[in-house]
Amino acid sequence: MIIIGYHNRDSFCHDGIKKTIAKELEDSGIEYSIIDLYEDEFHAAFHAEKNAALLPRYKQTILRSTHIFFISPVWWFRCTSMLEGFFDQIFVPGFAYKFIPITKTYGIPKPLLSDKHVYTYLTHGAPALPVHTIYINSVKWRLQLGVFSFVFGWFNTTIRQFFSVPFCSDKTRQKYLHRVQKDVAKEVKQYVMAKNKKKKPVNHIG
Repeated sequence: MIIIGYHNRDSFCHDGIKKTIAKELEDSGIEYSIIDLYEDEFHAAFHAEKNAALLPRYKQTILRSTHIFFISPVWWFRCTSMLEGFFDQIFVPGFAYKFIPITKTYGIPKPLLSDKHVYTYLTHGAPALPVHTIYINSVKWRLQLGVFSFVFGWFNTTIRQFFSVPFCSDKTRQKYLHRVQKDVAKEVKQYVMAKNKKKKPVNHIG
């Protein structure tokens, strides 16, 4: 499944990354779904009436998906409010994780969606150098440590950051999209191999 939380359809997020993922899946004959939070008129700050039908559908789509691709520009060192609101309302205890008690007052989170393969593509207006140095890559690590480790575990998520997107050359943007295409192609190959392995008949001796 592809989840995007951005309104600008002419953006690199929509017209570049989302289309690249979708095309690679279509060319490989893989079934997929897209959650476009703006198109769905998802209410980021939570609105019981507006989100009542969306939240159960989103959860069911997640449960039946093997892979999740998140796409968002970076605003104020985080994802868009739409995607952050999605995290708040979907990644709740009992569905996405639960706490395992280790003492009377402390526990550790146990991911409940650790069977998913997750890729997140973040687009920056800033160049890489200050993000990695002055700001100690806080966008990536906050997302990895504060969200995904709870929900998906430590080893099933990949976060790609594309820098200076509004200012870089078309050649650089194509390089970014080639990285996306390679990610999806790798996952498709592994998915197909695993699926074919399950279909392979088992020869019993005796």
